[in-house]
Amino acid sequence: MDEPEPKPSQLSKTPSWIMLGFLLGAVFVWLLPRPEPVLIEVPVKDETPPPLVAVGPKPDMSELEAVFAEWSQHAVWDNNLTEVALWDIATAQYARFYEVLRVGETYYFRSIPALTRPVLTHGVDTNAPLLFTEPDARRREWLRQRDEETWKAIQDSIKRKPPPGATGGN
Repeated sequence: MDEPEPKPSQLSKTPSWIMLGFLLGAVFVWLLPRPEPVLIEVPVKDETPPPLVAVGPKPDMSELEAVFAEWSQHAVWDNNLTEVALWDIATAQYARFYEVLRVGETYYFRSIPALTRPVLTHGVDTNAPLLFTEPDARRREWLRQRDEETWKAIQDSIKRKPPPGATGGN
């Protein structure tokens, strides 16, 4: 039972119209004007890379430990912290700075970029390989005492000095 082939007039025209509609829609969408891109200003953080820092060789703490062990009696502690500057032979100046933490009889050393406390200028040999620091309060007290001593010395010298024109004695 062969079925006879349908005649072209009997075939449905619907799929052709659907295909034609799809193609016309695609062409229409393709021909539509494209909107201009909207530019949004976003604040940008400074994207410059941080400056490079020249890092020298890792500090030799054994040298600092040995020098500090010999000169530690001159350290002035504030809450078990002090700062020191170590003489650098290469630069011929005090150029290596450290913070020292004292815990019992043990010392911990940390490299710092610069001293933040006043340098101790009294009671330490001027040829010491370490500069020691002292707290601001202690520095002010020492300066006050020194000023008082100076003022007392001036007053004493005035009392001993004979008035001008007076002779020392007959």
